Amino acid sequence: MHIVIMGCGRVGSALARTLEKQGHSVAVVDQDPTAFRRLGSGFGGRRVTGVGFDQDTLKEAGIEEAGAFAAVSSGDNSNIIAARVARETFGVENVAARIYDPRRAEVYQRLGIPTVATVRWTADQMLRRLLPSGAEPLWQDPSGSVQLAEVPVSPAWVGHRLSELEAAADVRVAFVTRLGEGTLPGADSVLQEGDLVHVMMRISALQSVEAAFAKGPEEGH
Repeated sequence: MHIVIMGCGRVGSALARTLEKQGHSVAVVDQDPTAFRRLGSGFGGRRVTGVGFDQDTLKEAGIEEAGAFAAVSSGDNSNIIAARVARETFGVENVAARIYDPRRAEVYQRLGIPTVATVRWTADQMLRRLLPSGAEPLWQDPSGSVQLAEVPVSPAWVGHRLSELEAAADVRVAFVTRLGEGTLPGADSVLQEGDLVHVMMRISALQSVEAAFAKGPEEGH
């Protein structure tokens, strides 16, 4: 997969190196050409000097064939504008933006751009948003039969009650991470775009749970 990263600071450079090691092609965009020094001499991806939300700059970085876009520059507004251009103009499927002011998170979330406040942000979290790769175990009971895991959910479930998701997969939603905060779901809680769903389930049921979450609500019944 080709991935474009806007911002070559600590997080952006770490993300670029990690993605390249995983076998992805990577392009990094930054207004400051000296920032690319953080990538190191071993980085083989593209280095594009320019404004990360400029369409010509993004095209030079290969946005038209990109499967994911990460906006991790030092400016909230620039990150969100760039993320929206990647999503709305170029149709990039997996887009995420870092923000410094968590009070803006809800506004951005409504635009369909997953965000995490910078104080909680790590390159690992960004990787998780850009490259969903199945359930991520968080805890396991001593007997090895039950686990708590974050499981990717199809966008088709957005707007549906979590209780429907539970019924389709025969699991219990333990909590949801929304706008960087963990929340306990109520009886009428509805899945919102950008939510991370953490479920308690039997380890033996992992594949069936992943399959049910990946299906839309109509397919799952």
